[in-house]
Amino acid sequence: MNELRAARSLATLPVVTLGGDAVAQVKDTVFDTAAARVTGFTLSGRGLLSGPLKQSLPWRAVHCLGHDAVMIVDAGALAETPVAVARRAAQQGRVRHARVLTDEGAEVGTVLDVVVEGGTSGRVVGFRIAAGKALTQGSGRRRHRVYVPRGETLAVSGRTLVIPADAIRYVAEDLPAFAARVGAFHDGHEGTSP
Repeated sequence: MNELRAARSLATLPVVTLGGDAVAQVKDTVFDTAAARVTGFTLSGRGLLSGPLKQSLPWRAVHCLGHDAVMIVDAGALAETPVAVARRAAQQGRVRHARVLTDEGAEVGTVLDVVVEGGTSGRVVGFRIAAGKALTQGSGRRRHRVYVPRGETLAVSGRTLVIPADAIRYVAEDLPAFAARVGAFHDGHEGTSP
């Protein structure tokens, strides 16, 4: 599995051609929640006073999502904004702040961020959530943030995200530990139908 990244950490990553030219920086990440994939990025110019660009970067034009940059073959990979964000109005923004419920009806928290796999996949593999009482031990006053795998039965309806009940057994406190937990979660679900 490639490195996992929180979607918020992608903002301001430079967009760099394979020839080494920095052509833009990521402004926002756009998701198709039904397909559980990144569909592209809105962009801003490079530099402190640069504003949003009229161009965006569709995922199909991404050569690789790396730790320090989004790599593209050349500047021709950029497209008019509606191409990369066509589904934005219907999908993006509906996941953050959504209540997280298991498919057995237990509320486990609220979505803070989306976790994506780097490299060439662009898969949404999980979520960072503000854990509810069902996932926290001890004082209810302490804010507890954890990572939970997406699962194959993901459903997003309005302001609610539904995950498989057994996904909460694979919760992790940080991204490095979460990568191993995602692998274990998927290994435990091999051969099951979504």
